[in-house]
Amino acid sequence: MKRVLAIWVFSLLCFLQLSAQEEFVPPDSKLITKIPFFQLSGGIIILKAQLDGFTDSLNFVLDTGSGGISLDSTTVEKLKIPIALSDKTIRGIAGVKKVSFAYNHTLQMPGIEVKNLDFHINNYELLTSVYGVRIDGIIGYSFLRRYIVHLDFDKRIMEVHTPGRFKYPKGGQLLKPNFSTLPLLQAHVEDSKSFLNRFIFDTGAGLCFLLSRDYVDDSAVFKSKRKFYPTQAEGLGGKKKMEIAVMKSVKIGNYKFKKVPVHIFEDDFNVTNYPILGGLMGNDLLRRFNITLNYPEQTIHIKPNNHFTDAFDYSYTGLGIYLVDGQIKVIDIIEGSPGDKAGFKTEDIIFSIENNASNNIQAYKNLFQNSLGKIKVVVLRNNVPLMLNMNVKDIRR
Repeated sequence: MKRVLAIWVFSLLCFLQLSAQEEFVPPDSKLITKIPFFQLSGGIIILKAQLDGFTDSLNFVLDTGSGGISLDSTTVEKLKIPIALSDKTIRGIAGVKKVSFAYNHTLQMPGIEVKNLDFHINNYELLTSVYGVRIDGIIGYSFLRRYIVHLDFDKRIMEVHTPGRFKYPKGGQLLKPNFSTLPLLQAHVEDSKSFLNRFIFDTGAGLCFLLSRDYVDDSAVFKSKRKFYPTQAEGLGGKKKMEIAVMKSVKIGNYKFKKVPVHIFEDDFNVTNYPILGGLMGNDLLRRFNITLNYPEQTIHIKPNNHFTDAFDYSYTGLGIYLVDGQIKVIDIIEGSPGDKAGFKTEDIIFSIENNASNNIQAYKNLFQNSLGKIKVVVLRNNVPLMLNMNVKDIRR
């Protein structure tokens, strides 16, 4: 009897050991489609898509900093899409607002149809004016949570895969952010001191790094003699005054960047939930990696691409230029800035920069960003051409 019991116990232990080696394995991820994208200044990603049965091709920003998916109010009006009032609010760097919704719509891109999407409605007229390209909406969490999305900035292709076991590209690094509706990733920032904090991983932000003023003041992260320049940026709610400086280094995972342009803002609407977050990392930094966004597994894989060593934008003009009624106009001028000293006036129409008369706001912004030192700008003021000489400031000095 004892021998039988011993054999039974031994058999049970063997079974338990073998059972412990078994696990349910999810199916392999499968490629659904490859979708081309183009980029605007600051690395902003634009995807072409259609809504429901409408034939119009719409422009959407791919934005990991968006907790949903949205449509421009003008686009909604043009397509006569029914909307419903709601009590929900959205929050951005320049405001908080209550939003309406367009429920249960379908987004179509080459090779994929995404159903049952609830779009909140916002006004993107300012972004359209900033980029000179019609912005019809923003694709964020509502889309990204359903798939594994790979962004190849070398080929400018977005791959969409089903959830499952995914084979990441060789090399690079797999990161594990905290996830809410937004990915919150750790990074080291260093100037006078080095700090490890979490930041929003934000492909929809057309800058390198953004820190809240509370974080900057409390941490004393910047050297006392660090020079700050007044500037502004555009976001939800309108324009936001900021400052810009150069930080000694920023490290994401194993990858370190030196002399990184950093914007600092008063977080009046608590976007960063300070002290939980220090700010956000934007796509002018993130575009230097090919990125795999695996929301179902709550991981992000980054691998340096051909843009990894691209020079940062250190130019400073103090000018806010916008596309208005087909003309590129100077709308904002910061007092004491290079643009102010050069004699620019609000409502000046930019005719050419360094002999480039393309009337393309993206081309003009690139010229401002890549022309440190003296440049010649022809403006039309009261329909009279005027040559202005501007000395574009290098914020590293």
